[in-house]
Amino acid sequence: MSEKKIPYKIYLEEQEMPTAWYNLRADMKNKPAPLLNPGTHQPMTAEELGGVFCEELVKQELDNDTAYFDIPEDIRNFYKMYRPSPLVRAYCLEEKLKTPAKIYYKFEGNNTSGSHKLNSAIAQAYYAKKQGLKGVTTETGAGQWGTALSMACSYLGLDCKVYMVKCSYEQKPFRREVMRTYGASVTPSPSMETEVGKKILAEHPGTTGSLGCAISEAVEKAVTNEGYRYVLGSVLNQVLLHQSVIGLETKTAFDKYDIKPDVIIGCAGGGSNLGGLIAPFMGEKLRGEADYRFIAVEPASCPSLTRGTYAYDFCDTGMVCPLAKMYTLGSDFIPSANHAGGLRYHGMSSILSQLYDDGLMEAVSVKQTDVFEAAEYFARVEGILPAPESSHAIRAAIDEAVKCRETGEAKTILFGLTGTGYFDMVAYEKFHDGQMDDYIPTDEDLAKYREMLPKID
Repeated sequence: MSEKKIPYKIYLEEQEMPTAWYNLRADMKNKPAPLLNPGTHQPMTAEELGGVFCEELVKQELDNDTAYFDIPEDIRNFYKMYRPSPLVRAYCLEEKLKTPAKIYYKFEGNNTSGSHKLNSAIAQAYYAKKQGLKGVTTETGAGQWGTALSMACSYLGLDCKVYMVKCSYEQKPFRREVMRTYGASVTPSPSMETEVGKKILAEHPGTTGSLGCAISEAVEKAVTNEGYRYVLGSVLNQVLLHQSVIGLETKTAFDKYDIKPDVIIGCAGGGSNLGGLIAPFMGEKLRGEADYRFIAVEPASCPSLTRGTYAYDFCDTGMVCPLAKMYTLGSDFIPSANHAGGLRYHGMSSILSQLYDDGLMEAVSVKQTDVFEAAEYFARVEGILPAPESSHAIRAAIDEAVKCRETGEAKTILFGLTGTGYFDMVAYEKFHDGQMDDYIPTDEDLAKYREMLPKID
């Protein structure tokens, strides 16, 4: 089809929206390793997980074989408020870079929560409501997940308790206030509200916190309050399942115009948006139907894929959650208080970790100032102020487009623009004022935490 007929924004019709989530594990030859009970080191059972998570979500978490899960009508109706999201051709960026590459981005920031997180938040809140629960607890890093969950819980009439990583709580007061506007309680983590929070503060006085800390507190709050369950915004299999709507919509939009991406790029913290974006494309690769190059982009300050260890580790700093086999820096690792809040998790999704270990996906790490340089450039050229997390993917996409300029290759590049950065202006301020640094952990730093990984026979 003629390139001139491809619009700036490709929108799907309502009837073209996915009616089922795609479970990438069904097509994986090497399945992700099971979650283990931290006491017995045996695979977690549905009964054990049911004390922490909603019953239906436990079924989704443990199912490695069902390729598609129907999206309930109530969730599809909620999705219609902001989905389908646009697939955008970055013509202006291509022109400025003088690259022969064709650049597309899937924009997930066109909803009130400002990010892709709402795709899973409404699903998890729906199943909690269906189970008759009073409310849910969770953690949040940059605040996108907490914002999305508070919005979903408000819609369904559920209580929502959020533990927000302390440095983000202080850096992003407006994100915190959006959560409170939707009725959530927001606590900086680690806190004195929980026993595990008190323990972490005693061992790490003055800590700026981490997602691992906040997870520990949220889980404790859930299991000690009747009628509550814990929900998570990334990492888990169920979350990547819900986020597959991103990739499914993208694939449908590309197919309408006979476009095939060569390179697919996503920022990587716990893995939710990256896993969702690549899901149907990776499925084709696993089935031998097509080939793509996948690139995970992570912060150099928290490089779980590029410098981590593939091993079983606790999902949280307080060591109260199950053990997951993943690329990890160690559950005790507390990254620097940089502005890539949503990418500061010590480990990576078990699904993505397995794919990376199998050589099906690449990973790169990028410095904070380089990320914000790309973010500013993108904002000036494409007119969208991107979230710091999304800007990691922008950085890598620009780098790939420049390589195409140098080689003359007209590759088609797709990246995920996971959200907007309008609540991240403190970070932009520090970048503009020259106060942003590029802390990168040393090999000695990482070795210390590697030695503390649990010993699994």
